[in-house]
Order: sequence, then C-alpha cells, then structure tokens
Amino acid sequence: MEIRPILSALMRSKVAMILIGLQVALTLAIVCNALFIIGQRLDRMHRPSGMNEADTFMVSSTGFGQNFDAFATLKADLALLRGIPGVADVTPANSVPMSEGGWSTGLNLQPRQRTSSADTALYLVDDHALDTFGFKLVAGRGFKPEEAAEVNFGDRLQPASIIVTRALADKLFPGGDAVGKQVYMDEDPPTSTIVGVIERAQQPWMSSSSVEMSTLVPAFMPYGKSTRYLVRTEPGRRDAVMKDVEQKLAEANHGRIVGRLRTIETVRAEAYAGDRAMAVILGGVIVALLLITALGIVGMASFWVAQRTKQIGTRRALGATRGDILRYFMTENFVITTLGLAAGALLTYAFNYWLITHYQAQRLPLAYLGGGVLALWLLGQIAVFGPATRASRVPPAVATRSV
Repeated sequence: MEIRPILSALMRSKVAMILIGLQVALTLAIVCNALFIIGQRLDRMHRPSGMNEADTFMVSSTGFGQNFDAFATLKADLALLRGIPGVADVTPANSVPMSEGGWSTGLNLQPRQRTSSADTALYLVDDHALDTFGFKLVAGRGFKPEEAAEVNFGDRLQPASIIVTRALADKLFPGGDAVGKQVYMDEDPPTSTIVGVIERAQQPWMSSSSVEMSTLVPAFMPYGKSTRYLVRTEPGRRDAVMKDVEQKLAEANHGRIVGRLRTIETVRAEAYAGDRAMAVILGGVIVALLLITALGIVGMASFWVAQRTKQIGTRRALGATRGDILRYFMTENFVITTLGLAAGALLTYAFNYWLITHYQAQRLPLAYLGGGVLALWLLGQIAVFGPATRASRVPPAVATRSV
C-alpha cells in the first residue's frame, strides 16, 4: 500500500486529521499515567502487613467509675479471653498495622543525637505477641513473661528488651546482626537491647515513608481506663468467637463498656479505601477516554467514507478489489494514529514530569508507554474496521451515477 496517496488525501483534510491525532495523543498521555497510578495503588493495597489477618480481630474495653482498676482488669481479661473455646492466643496491643492510629518514636545509636537514626512505630504487647499477631521471627527470641512491665499511661517507656522488624534492623545495623545490639529509645540512657528480629510488621500509617520499620515493646499500659486486645482464633472460627468474646467480656465486668469488635480484614479495607476509590475512578476515566477516542475514529472514518463514495466506486471500476479499499482505510487510520502517538509519547512524559514535580510521583516505566501505544494502535484498527468494511462494499456502478 502506497503511503504517499494517503498522505496527500489527509493533507486535504488537515483539521480532521489534527483533531483525531490530538485526541489520540491526549488519550495516550492520560491512559499511561492513569494505569501507572492504578498499578501503584494496587501494589500498596496488596502490601503484606506481616500478621495473620484472616483469623484475628480487635476488641477494646473502657472502664468507668473511680474504683475501676485498669491493670487488674487487663490481667483478668487476658486470662478470660485465653480460656474461651476457639481462641488461639491473645495479647494487649495499643495498635495494629494499617489501623492509622498509634505511637511512634525515634531510635538512636548514640545518646543525645540531634537526628534519630531511624523512626519506628511502637506496638505495646506482652510475651504472647508473636503468636497472636502471627509475626515471623527470623532471628533471636520472643519476649519472656517477666519482661512485660506495668507502665502508667504517659510515663516514659524504658524497655530493657525490644523486638524490631528486619527493615528496621537493617537500617540501624546495615550488614550486621542486630540481635544483642543496644539502642536508645530516648536521648539519654538507659538503653534497650534488641532480643529478636521479625520478618515484617507494617506501621499503622499507610502513607509513612518508613512503613516497614516497627518495634515491639513488652509493656502493660492501659490508656487511662481503656485497653485494647488483639485476639487470634483457630482457623475458620473467628466470627463465632467474636460473639463469645463480646458476651464474656460484658458479663465479666459490669463496670466497663466493651467497644466495637473489628476484624483485621476490616481494618485493611478501611485503610486502603482511598486507594481503592482512586483506582476505580481512574479506571472509569480510562474506559471513558478509550470509548470517546474510538467513537471519534468511527465518526471521522464514516464521514470520510461518505465523502469519498464516488471516488471509491471509481477505484473499484478501475480494478481495485474490496480488500484494496479495506486496506486503504485501515492504513489511513494507522498513519493518523501513529502521528498522534508520536506526539502522545512526548505528552505522556511531560505529564509524568509534572506529576513527579508536584506530587512526588515516580518516573513512568517505558513498558507502560509501549503498552499504551500498542493498545491505541489496536483500538484504532478496530474502530475503523466497520467504516472501512462499508467502504469496501461500495459497488463500481457508483462511479457512473451523477452527483
């Protein structure tokens, strides 16, 4: 198929060619960057928290009255909960991964550092934490029962031993074994000794730049008269156990309010609701843009076929086959789409640069541009196929009709 006659014909319809080319270019730029953002959001949504999410849930207890003993109630609740059929293990926990609420601090390698060596989330737990959360121990040991001390809310934490995530251990002691090393949880002594390293425990805050850096601290610390428990059940029994836990806690102490029970799966869904919504919205934008672009190509191709009906008939009368006519319009669309994609490639990375500059986005991988180009080439050929097929069916007799 000769390209020169096609280019000559297109130059006689510059406005239509430019409009379709710009539409293709804009669609490519938006679709590629939107797909990249969707991919990043999906990656965030599927980040492992490091814990057993399927069998765990949280429940809180808030006491009232002047004689409410928070520490005694905490110890009694733990014994009660661990004795309920279907409960695998329980630990007090000030927070859990993905909950968007919790405590954080800086860990230092030297006293009175101006800048922390690493920032970390703090999970206040007891010696049952690893089993309850489902954290995987990769070095060292878990907490011993005697290491969990009673700490009043608001007091300074001074744990003799802590457990850190692998990411935090590598940050503090790159290339070395963190177990047995000492760090400062505040500017001054005493120090805390790292007794264990777990594979992963995400921070509660999903937007944190150090989301994999967490620390387990052995401490019983009610928040005033409130305590939160994390409960892990035997597989498949979570929902039934949740009802029993709520009832048993309410019956055990009438001087407190049992808070709403939340599964960790619910916590994850709520934490990533914004990412999910953005992915859905951008997906809708992509579908709408592709549909509008396809309809634009169909409309313009149909208009050109209607304008050139007599020319098509003349070509048929001179010996052009139906396949020649079909290939002509398919090639014509390919040329227009290619010109639009060439401009769209520049526009795509210009848009990506703007996102990097203003929203700290990442550089768009070349694979997204390549996939977008192939998709729009294919879309253009599919869209023009209908009008091109109608053009190929124009009979040679049309050339003899008067206008």
